[in-house]
Amino acid sequence: MILKRIKIETMLGNATNCYIVADETQRQAMVIDPAGDANKIMEMLDILGVKLKYIYLTHCHADHTGALEELKERTNAKILIHRYESENLRNSEINLTSLLGMKNIEIDADSRVDENDLLHIGNIEFKVIYTPGHTNRRKFFIC
Repeated sequence: MILKRIKIETMLGNATNCYIVADETQRQAMVIDPAGDANKIMEMLDILGVKLKYIYLTHCHADHTGALEELKERTNAKILIHRYESENLRNSEINLTSLLGMKNIEIDADSRVDENDLLHIGNIEFKVIYTPGHTNRRKFFIC
């Protein structure tokens, strides 16, 4: 398994962690929380020699979704978000794009995940664990 953390500067002047998880044998990858620099993320994917399968959003805040639309356009990877967060993805007040003066998100998730769903990146399996909090009192992680 390959795990890379990329620190990406946000419009707030601080860094957000974006992660790339990849299977070394199948050369498939998942980007978790594509903060705001699609070129930096694409460069790392190229360096690793992997194809992006999923763009996974832990929650809908703008500092975690800044490169979402461009990554989707450039890779055609599937966007995944928890069912309870999907309704907030286009809500500029909850996703904070209006507060930050950013263009609102105009794309929908390809799939909504739920508690105990399994995601596969090559031979790596992730299980969704629902942990409410942070946005709209709901948040989740994968492990």
